[in-house]
Amino acid sequence: MSVLLQALEAGLRGLPVTIALWIGGVILGLMLGLLVACARHFGPRPVNWLLAIPVEVVRGTPFLVQCFLLYFGGPFIGLELSAPVAGLFALSVYGAAYFSEIFRAGFAAIPKGHTEAARLLGIGTWQNIIRIQLPEMALAVIPALVNLAVILSKETAVLSIITVPELTFTVMGVGSATFAYAQALAVLAAGYWIIVEVTAFLARRLEARIARALGAPVRTIRPEVA
Repeated sequence: MSVLLQALEAGLRGLPVTIALWIGGVILGLMLGLLVACARHFGPRPVNWLLAIPVEVVRGTPFLVQCFLLYFGGPFIGLELSAPVAGLFALSVYGAAYFSEIFRAGFAAIPKGHTEAARLLGIGTWQNIIRIQLPEMALAVIPALVNLAVILSKETAVLSIITVPELTFTVMGVGSATFAYAQALAVLAAGYWIIVEVTAFLARRLEARIARALGAPVRTIRPEVA
C-alpha cells in the first residue's frame, strides 16, 4: 500500500506537467496544422508541394527520434532548449503534421455544391471560407481530431526519455526505486485513462454544440485506444 501511495503522490506531481504539455501541444498543433492545411488547400500548387515535404518528414519518422534530435542534437546548431520546452515544441510539430492532414481531408469532404451555392448568392471568398467551409469541416473532423488528441496525450510518455518530469517520468521513478513496477504501472495506466475519458466527454459536448449550430445530427465520439 505504501508503494501505491508513493506512486500516486509522484503521479500527482507529474500529472500537471503532462496536462500542460499535452494541452499546449494540442493547441499549438491545431493552430499550426490549420494554417498548413489552409495554405495547402487554398494556396497555389508550389506552396502545397513545399509544405508537403516537412509534413511527410515528420509523419515518416518516429516521435522518439524527433525528440532526441531536437533535445540532444539542437545544441550542435545553436538551439539549446530545456527539456519541457523541447518536449512542447516536438509535440506541437508532431501533432501539427497529422492535424494538417485531417483538416485537408475535412476540406476535401465538403460538397462542392455548398461552396458553389455560396458564390451564386454573392458571398465573397473569405466569407465563404469562414462561414461555410470552416464550420462544415470542423464538424466532419471532430472525431478524428479527438482520436489524435488522445494519441498525443499518450505520446507525452515519450517525453520522459528526455527527462521531462511528466507523469511517466515521476511514476516510473518510484518503480525504479522500489522495484514495484506493477503498482507504479497501475497508477500510470489510471492516470492516462482519466485523461482519455475526460477528453472524450469534452469532445462530445463540443461536437453537440457545433452540430446544433449547423442543424446536423450528433454522432458518438469514441476515443482511439491504440
